[in-house]
Amino acid sequence: MHNDMTPEGWKLVSAEGRNAEYPSTFLIPSRDEREALVPGDGAKLLFDIQTSENGIVMERMWVIVKSRTEEDYIGVLDSDPVSIREFGPHTGESITFRPEHIASISSPPREYVIDKYGVSFFGE
Repeated sequence: MHNDMTPEGWKLVSAEGRNAEYPSTFLIPSRDEREALVPGDGAKLLFDIQTSENGIVMERMWVIVKSRTEEDYIGVLDSDPVSIREFGPHTGESITFRPEHIASISSPPREYVIDKYGVSFFGE
């Protein structure tokens, strides 16, 4: 396993870096948009995941923002990786990320978030 991976066999990939490599084909929201997420917003993140069969594979997965610190977002993974599941984060796991990791933004319905994670998700 690569030494920059978590013990669970994954790491976040910079969407800004990917956009810099492929500016005409890998589009991301503006920095202002990526810095303005609030609890309940969805952020699609890029994950490198170590697999036993295929080496490292990239997965794009949604995280729902739960809170924000001065530099980081803290969210809950809202999808499972498609790749082999012995490695990588899983649905419901807490993920800490920064604006540079965000490849896409969504606004899932509040009812969806409450139904899946409970009203306490929003601190109510």
